[in-house]
Order: sequence, then C-alpha cells, then structure tokens
Amino acid sequence: MDVPGSAPHKTHARPTPLAGGILLTLTFFSMALLFRQWVNTEIKAVLAGSVVIFIFGLWDDRMGLSAAPKLLGQLTAAAVLIAGGVQVYFMTILSDAGYITPALAQALNIFITLFWVTGITNALNLIDSMDGIAAGLGVIAAGFFAGAAQFAGQTEVAFWAALLCGVSLGLYYWNKTASKFFLGDSGAQTLGFLLASMGILYNPLERNPVSSWIVPIMLLAVPIFDTSLVVLSRLKRNQPVGTGRRDHTYHRLTAMGLSPHNAVLTTHAAALTVGGLAFLSLYLPPLLALTLFLVSLVGGLFLLLWLERKPTLDDSEQ
Repeated sequence: MDVPGSAPHKTHARPTPLAGGILLTLTFFSMALLFRQWVNTEIKAVLAGSVVIFIFGLWDDRMGLSAAPKLLGQLTAAAVLIAGGVQVYFMTILSDAGYITPALAQALNIFITLFWVTGITNALNLIDSMDGIAAGLGVIAAGFFAGAAQFAGQTEVAFWAALLCGVSLGLYYWNKTASKFFLGDSGAQTLGFLLASMGILYNPLERNPVSSWIVPIMLLAVPIFDTSLVVLSRLKRNQPVGTGRRDHTYHRLTAMGLSPHNAVLTTHAAALTVGGLAFLSLYLPPLLALTLFLVSLVGGLFLLLWLERKPTLDDSEQ
C-alpha cells in the first residue's frame, strides 16, 4: 500500500494499493500461455527479464530499496536479455567497415544495450508521478511500436507490442479513470523494461540501418526528456538524483497553471506528436530522416532548458 505522507511527494488522499505491476505481469504471462505460438526464443528472454524486474520492483514497493539494488536488478534483467540474444547490433556496422575490431563492436553493443534497458526502465519509473502518465505513455509507445513492427514485417514483435498496448490501456483505465491502484515501482519498471525490449526487437531489415535506430528513441522521447530534465535540475541544485521530488515535467506544467488533467494530456500529446514524426521518418530517405531527428533533438533541448528554469511544485510551496 502507498500511504499518504510517507514521503514529501506523496500527496494522495487515501492509502492506495501498488497493484499495477502484479496486474501487468499476470496479464502478460497469461497471454503468453494462451498464445504460445508467438513465444520464440527472444520473447522468452524478454519474459524472463521482466520477471527479474518485477521481483525487484515488488521488493522495492514493499521495503523501499536504495539505488544500488534497483540497479542490480535492472542490470540482471538486461543480462538475461543479452543471454537470450536480445541486444543491439548496430555497432557491428563499424566493424564490418573495418573501423573497429569485432570484439570492440560487441563490447560496445553490450554496453549500449545495458545503458538503453536501464535508462528506459528508470525513465518510465521516474515519470510515473501522476495517475495515468506512465500507463498512457505505454499505450502510445506500444501502439506505435506495433504499427512500425507490422509495417516492417515483424509480425511477432507487432503482436507483443499490440498486447502491451492493450494491457497498458487497461492499466490506464484502472489507474487514471477509476483510481483503484498505483503502478508502483513494480508496474512502472516492468512497463519500461518491456518498452525498452520492444525498441531492441524492432529491427526493420529492409530499412536503412543509418536511420532506423532513431525510431525507438523518438517513440520513447517523452520519458527520456523527463529523466534528462530531472537529472539536470537536481544536479544544478545539488540535490540527490534518486530522491522523490515534485520537479518532473508534469509538476512544472501544473506549477505554470495547467490543471492536473491538462498537464497529463499535454504530456501524452507530446508523445503522440513525436511518435508521428518517428513514423514519418520511416518513409524518408536516410539523410532527411536524420535531419528530422536532429531538428527534433535540438527543439527538445531548447524546451528542456526553458522548462528547467520554470518553478517546480516544491519551489512554489517554499
């Protein structure tokens, strides 16, 4: 149970179950049993890794873990992915071209995989600062992943992404509309891990590898943006990065005068916009796709620097 007032940022009115992770994991594995024909070796690795993330997340919900065991759980889950063959391979392009050795390319591939999985897992956990934000982002990102994978001919990835989209939609209803439970660390981290895994599994072979890697980054741009904003803000203010504070994108939007409902909708609208641009990049020549990505990156950087200067809810109450 999440008890009001147990931390400075916990301002909800009544004790609320941290049941999102339990429901997400049970539903996902129930579907895996019902649709075993869609469970290949890579999906088995994703499911096994998600169990590790869920167990550590549930442990955190119950006991409250420090950053070190959380990171250990995330790295362990990422290692399970890599052991199952789910990892990035695009640094191999440099070894094939003779710029680096195959051993160095593989080491870089593993490092990027670990960084991506832990980064996105933490990003979804960090942005889960208001009912419906994380689950809504899960609906949007998983839906786009399903469409992109289907267009690329990756029907198995499209199936699991569509399933994750449906589960996220159910979580959104019970978390946001019905207000029956919170996702908790077990829910937000498991959702982030599954989305990170979808980003790795998405590998359109007929697309140019020079530009296809930007699609997962853009589909998960909003949680990446929020994490970057929080880290930058806390480092500038000499605050611990891992503490729970009301300085996320949502909090800054509400401090600027938006209602909580509209702040959540604004966050989701941004995710839909960037996701649409990611889809557009699939139909552009590689140079134009990279240009679109760089323009989006620069625009996001300016927005981040502007928003970082805005007060947080913690600032407005001091």
